[in-house]
Amino acid sequence: MVYVGEIVNTHGIKGELRIVSDFKYKDKVFFKGNKLYLGKRKQKVLIDTYRKHKNYDMVKFDDINDINDAIIFKGDEVYVKREDLDIDGYVDEDIIGLKVYDEDKLIGKVTSIIKNKQEILVVKNRNKSYLIPFVNEFIKNIDLDKKILSINVIEGLLDEN
Repeated sequence: MVYVGEIVNTHGIKGELRIVSDFKYKDKVFFKGNKLYLGKRKQKVLIDTYRKHKNYDMVKFDDINDINDAIIFKGDEVYVKREDLDIDGYVDEDIIGLKVYDEDKLIGKVTSIIKNKQEILVVKNRNKSYLIPFVNEFIKNIDLDKKILSINVIEGLLDEN
């Protein structure tokens, strides 16, 4: 499952929900008829309508027709199945867990991605954690089949000095 966002509130009385999402491929997820999965129980729902409103993604699901049906989803996380995503790139869940190498030297494993103005990979090994900007200057290659991410190390990137 790929995390898409979180339902933060209802909107109006007809069952529409507000989702906060910084997902890169919203156009591949938020459209009529698409399947999403909600909360810890991963309840399958189908999108009936979608629209943007301010900073929110507004969604109404099939069979949820009023605020009383919708309010139980407030606070739920929203997911999509990875195999349902038709994208050329990769999502955060594809990157997390990859082994990070500088040439032939294992640096560690990607444990998370910090999202700020720029995405930053958190790479950990037994002894240390490293923060590596997720930009072309530092990322040489991503091989999802081999589960390897190759980086370009510059002075100061991995050293404390």
